[in-house]
Amino acid sequence: MDHGDRQDPSDPGGPERPEDRLDGQDRQDRTGHAGRVDRVDGKERAEHAERADRGESSGAWDDGLIARRVTEEAAAATAPAVAAAVESRAQSAQIPAPLAYDGPLRSRLDALRELVGLSRARLDSRTLAEAGRVLDESAARRRLSGQHTVVAIAGATGSGKSQLFNVLAGVTISETGVRRPTTAAPIVCSWSDGASGLIDRLGIPGRLRRRPLQSAEAEALLGGLVLVDLPDHDSAAVQHREQVDRVLALVDAVIWVVDPEKYADAVLHERYLRPMAGHAEVMFVVLNQIDRLPEEAADLVLDDLRRLLDEDGIALGEYDEPGATVLALSALTGDGVGELREALGQFVAERGAAARRISADVDAAAVGLRPVYATGRRSGLSEEARDEFTARLADAVGAAAAGEAAERAWLRNANRACGTPWLRLWRWFQGRGAQVPTGRLGQRAQADEEATARQRVEQAVRGVSERASAGLPTPWAQAVREAAVRGSQGLSEALDELAARAGLPPGRPPRPGWWPLAVLAQAAMTLLQIVGGLWLVGQIAGVMAPNLGVPVLLMLAGIVGGPLIEWSCRMAARGPAKRYGLEAERRLREAAAGCGRARVLDPVAAELLRYREVREQYGRVVGAGAGVR
Repeated sequence: MDHGDRQDPSDPGGPERPEDRLDGQDRQDRTGHAGRVDRVDGKERAEHAERADRGESSGAWDDGLIARRVTEEAAAATAPAVAAAVESRAQSAQIPAPLAYDGPLRSRLDALRELVGLSRARLDSRTLAEAGRVLDESAARRRLSGQHTVVAIAGATGSGKSQLFNVLAGVTISETGVRRPTTAAPIVCSWSDGASGLIDRLGIPGRLRRRPLQSAEAEALLGGLVLVDLPDHDSAAVQHREQVDRVLALVDAVIWVVDPEKYADAVLHERYLRPMAGHAEVMFVVLNQIDRLPEEAADLVLDDLRRLLDEDGIALGEYDEPGATVLALSALTGDGVGELREALGQFVAERGAAARRISADVDAAAVGLRPVYATGRRSGLSEEARDEFTARLADAVGAAAAGEAAERAWLRNANRACGTPWLRLWRWFQGRGAQVPTGRLGQRAQADEEATARQRVEQAVRGVSERASAGLPTPWAQAVREAAVRGSQGLSEALDELAARAGLPPGRPPRPGWWPLAVLAQAAMTLLQIVGGLWLVGQIAGVMAPNLGVPVLLMLAGIVGGPLIEWSCRMAARGPAKRYGLEAERRLREAAAGCGRARVLDPVAAELLRYREVREQYGRVVGAGAGVR
């Protein structure tokens, strides 16, 4: 090959190409033809005017002024429609139809967008960066042409990718040679018009845009193909590798060109092929330079390449199964190039590479997000955990003790109402002579009790947060624990206020309907004792006739009947006192449960509901429908 005659891809003005000469000749022919048509039309119009001046008919039916008016009006009426149709055809020829995603892919993209929106407050930007990039690129690609397929040719130094690029284009476009690296910037070749938006998206300047050799066969086979020759992915220049990575993230498909010497290169497999295993359906792997190998060796190398691709997790498109297309060819001799051209033409004609690429990008983003959305374990807050939390709060607030105190208060009130006057007087006297407490011991006991109650509240909150966050991914488990901690702030004080309000009601407990009868009976027993005693005193003083039987019986009836009535009232008061205590305990338990629910359980449930929503959206993204665990 003569390198002196080679065209520099970075120079927009190079040697004249055959297609340029053909285009110039074609333009000249069209211009000459248009001139001849104008001269013929002018001659015919002159002859027609001359015949009209002589009053001769041109052979067309003409009825004078009316016919001419009708003709002119019809032409004026149809002119806008004809102009609009011409303009519409011109615009449709210049602006190709945008890409359209099918229903499942569109649903997955919507779910991914919803997933990112719901997760921004819980996940850091680095975790959602790839999903955001996929959404942005899918939206940008959707606005561009759906009739074109952008395919990049990538390979290592010396693999012959630029030579294969030139062979597919049918004309020398990309520079080839022994100097390394040869390709310094991406070069693009488009087989049809309307791909300028796609090329602008790749960031390739106009001086690096070329057209292939024009032929009806190439246009029919590769129409809609936009082929990009990339720099070497293993180039020593860092900017070359950066350009490769940038363009590979934007193209619809990629042709990996490998040679018999470096087809097993670790950089190729670990940095590109293995991470892109999910993009196998939009991937071609071409073993170039098979002319350097005997036929048996070429088959062995191709089989070993398929083995390496299988180890990388890349599905191979064999037996009409979806996957990467693996071919062997020689860009130098042309052996196998026709098979690649046919496979590439069929691939482009399907017009589905862009959607498959976006779908693979969504799959890759979903795989990267799986650790923060799915753990494979059940999660949530069970009723048992809720009941245990409210029970601990009730213990912390002293609901059981409050119920017992209410029961004792009921019994004390019953004793006061139904007890004998002598017993109440004795109790009053004992209480009067009791030692007055200093209050120091009581204050210390109260402080210890408050500290214990606060610890119980903290333990209850910690226990419910741990049980609610069990089985959740780390970010969502942390969010649940933080919600529980925020709700626990001030919970102990709120429970104390509730205990003061919902505990014992002010005043004495309510009395049942039989208490007045018991009080009347107790008064009658006391009256009998007094009457019997006064009767005996009168007999001793000689005021009344001696008769010991009646006063003694009266006194005995009062003495025995009073305690008997008191005991009966106490037995009868046990049931109402128990119910009164249980009602007081229930009120306090419900108040504590309501406070704990409003401050802790509801925020925790809200976080769990948000996680359930994002998990369902993640299930739609991965295509699981009902969601994933």
